[in-house]
Amino acid sequence: MSYPEKYNEKLKYWNLYSLPFIPKEYKYEVIENVKSQYDIVSKLLNREDVETIYVSTDSGREGEYIYRLVDSMAEVKCEDKRRIWIDSQTEEAILNGIRDAKPLSSYDALASSAYLRAKEDYLIGINFSRLLSVVYGKALASKIGEEKAVISIGRVMTCVLGMVVSREREIKNFKKVNYFKIQGNFGGMLADYKVEEGSKYFESPKLYNETGFKKEEYAKEAKDYILENKEKAVISDIQKKKEKENAPLLFNLAELQNECTKRYKISPDDTLQIAQSLYEKKLTTYPRTDARVLSTAAAKEISKNLNGLAKWKKDEVVSFAIDKMIKEKYSTNILKSKYVNDKKITDHYAIIPTGQGFENFEKLSALEKNVYVMICIRFLSIFFNPATYDKMKVTINVENEIFTTSGKLCTDLGYLEIVNKEKDRLKKEKNVKAEEVDEIEEKTKKKEEEEKETENSLDALKGLKKGEKIALDDIIIKTAETSPPSRYNSGLMILAMENAGKLIEDERLREEIKSCGIGTAATRAGIIEKLKKIGYIQANQKTQILTPTEKGERIYDIVRSSMPDLLNPTLTASWEKGLNMVAQGEIMPEEFMKKLSRYICDKVYKFRDMGY
Repeated sequence: MSYPEKYNEKLKYWNLYSLPFIPKEYKYEVIENVKSQYDIVSKLLNREDVETIYVSTDSGREGEYIYRLVDSMAEVKCEDKRRIWIDSQTEEAILNGIRDAKPLSSYDALASSAYLRAKEDYLIGINFSRLLSVVYGKALASKIGEEKAVISIGRVMTCVLGMVVSREREIKNFKKVNYFKIQGNFGGMLADYKVEEGSKYFESPKLYNETGFKKEEYAKEAKDYILENKEKAVISDIQKKKEKENAPLLFNLAELQNECTKRYKISPDDTLQIAQSLYEKKLTTYPRTDARVLSTAAAKEISKNLNGLAKWKKDEVVSFAIDKMIKEKYSTNILKSKYVNDKKITDHYAIIPTGQGFENFEKLSALEKNVYVMICIRFLSIFFNPATYDKMKVTINVENEIFTTSGKLCTDLGYLEIVNKEKDRLKKEKNVKAEEVDEIEEKTKKKEEEEKETENSLDALKGLKKGEKIALDDIIIKTAETSPPSRYNSGLMILAMENAGKLIEDERLREEIKSCGIGTAATRAGIIEKLKKIGYIQANQKTQILTPTEKGERIYDIVRSSMPDLLNPTLTASWEKGLNMVAQGEIMPEEFMKKLSRYICDKVYKFRDMGY
């Protein structure tokens, strides 16, 4: 898209009264470093002997946009244009794509959405970058010790900067609070204390929360009271249940990026490049997808993917999984499972192995091989039985003071058998130094250790009976402390962007409340990279933890004081939702454009009215 000076030379110079800049007709130009390639394509498209054009750009909004731009610029005369829409680059998929190609006009709504996305990013970037640079640029430059400063604003980029800065400030402003928890030792079995209605301390000002006291003296007082009544300790409730844990949903790009950041400490952009490479080598399906399920059509043909993997013997865990499936005659009919849902698919289904392309496997780097195997294991897991557990929760009452403990026993590993095998191999391959473990992993590890302290073996609980007395040996007082929120690493930022700014680490909950996110699968990694490139945020190379720079924090303050809604993830996501509605034909492009123009004008006129 041409810069404003291509419309009018005077617009080369930034000033407040040349804004808002909203062209009636948008100008485009061919970037110099692709001009020779464009000329070749343009000549081919306009050859007199060409009767039909098959559009084979990326099957998504941006791919549609690229073709439409080339078509428009080249002034293509051929009228019979058909769209190829494929999920993998195997020969079979390409031939099917050609056979099933629809008229290009079937994708006009998607193209409208693509043009609007570009116009939106262009207008917000041009108008607000110039506006804030003119008003605040000099003051910013003096504060950061630069001769001049440009304030770069982007619809998604500024929102992500806001998420990084606001999290950093939450951490800096956090004040640690110590509080005191108590545990009961019942014959060597530890149980956690929790205040419930009927307790002497119910709604007491001495409590920090329902599991702990504000001061150690209050905890000692509770300890003495409970020990005075230890002869009254009785098992008030026993709950037994069998629990099933199904394999997680398949990878979409965001989940894959998060997992690769967690395992291999690589950036989302690096993961995207690997996923693209695997796709182009015919090993996996289309990478830029938001879906974590398969389509009904893909599920009906899934035996082809499995049969292909069965012939491949280059990975011991994948071979073990396939052999076990064959030996134990696992069903491959997943049509009625949660892993198949056409309603949860927009453009493409989840990332899975094609069962082909193995002639390219040895050409992969070690990291690419590991990511490919990771995709295979996630895929094969859905055909395995769920993991099953026997669980038992015991409640002990000591004069209305309640203690609980639990036990858990895995009775069938199910899909965890192959997941654990992959993890064991990863541990052998990866010698991670202590300083490389990021704060998010440390917090997870600490939480798991705390949970294990009061999780007993199931055998220790099995002999207990409801209503019987139980010996209370001692009350233990433990110091607990509140902890600040974790910084985002680049993988978690991708998940937060996918969920409109909510960092939801629980995978199942994340899928349940998934809403229209910030950016798209295709663009999220690039946004993080751009913020790093322009010096607004930085990423630790070992941990991928994101922190703002001084410049980034200053710009955050400027935006927060002048147009704070640009920092609001929900608002940014609502724009993305509007684009999706255009793509689905639910609203007209003119309606979206009208709202966008009004939004930009309102912001600019507000500053002009203030006399800047």
